[in-house]
Amino acid sequence: MTSSTTAPSLTTPSLMTRFRWGVSDTFVMVGRNLLRYVRLPENIVNVTVSPIMFLLLFTYVLGGAIRTSTPDYITFVLPGILVQTLLFGGFGTALGLAQDVQSGLFDRYRSLPMSRSAVIVGRLVADLLSNIFVAVLMIGIGMLIGFRFGGSFLESIGSPAIGILFALPAAAIFAAVGLTVRSVEAVNVIGFTLIFPITFVSSAFVPVESMPSWLQPVAEANPFSLAVNASRSLALGEDPGSSLGGVLIWVVVLSAIGVPLAVRAYSRRS
Repeated sequence: MTSSTTAPSLTTPSLMTRFRWGVSDTFVMVGRNLLRYVRLPENIVNVTVSPIMFLLLFTYVLGGAIRTSTPDYITFVLPGILVQTLLFGGFGTALGLAQDVQSGLFDRYRSLPMSRSAVIVGRLVADLLSNIFVAVLMIGIGMLIGFRFGGSFLESIGSPAIGILFALPAAAIFAAVGLTVRSVEAVNVIGFTLIFPITFVSSAFVPVESMPSWLQPVAEANPFSLAVNASRSLALGEDPGSSLGGVLIWVVVLSAIGVPLAVRAYSRRS
């Protein structure tokens, strides 16, 4: 009489199981990225000092020379600097991913039994939480120097929420940049080249009407201006009108561009 042994069968994990693993791995990556702020306090300084300096300098140095339709300049400029800061948060996503690629850490991730999408999603979620922290901090500083919301509680929440929502597809685009270029230095050059013209040729710091006539249509069509206008209107308790619909359309358009670019860049690296 002979006996036979059969090898254990290997079954492919179900879709729900893989989803749970992916979510678990994403939380691990979120924790890893947030832990960097604790172990490297200079990272917190980088994301908080610059926007606060912008806010104070624009308010106290330029505020007296710029006429706006708002009660005071701090009420006008805070939403603009807030949306700009949140946009720069997406730039931080590109820098973080580029650093991981350059240091070889990205290759290490590929060798681990983990969800590959958790690397980029974990970075985006961590930077989203960082943006929320920075937004709360900036509003707190703004209120110390005279900023006040003029609308309801929901409108007050909606004002920074517009900036956070607008920054999400921008972060996906910057993620694609961080995964594509060869160095952190190149990310810096590309990021500042893209962000500064977009943010300064807008309604963030001065009324569009004060710009040269040939530049006004460019500033008005700038999606960044739409985000700032919607955020500012909600902060004042006013009807955002077409600005809100316009920025939501741009969020959809930029998401349709940025997410596929990020996925493609990530797939090439993987």
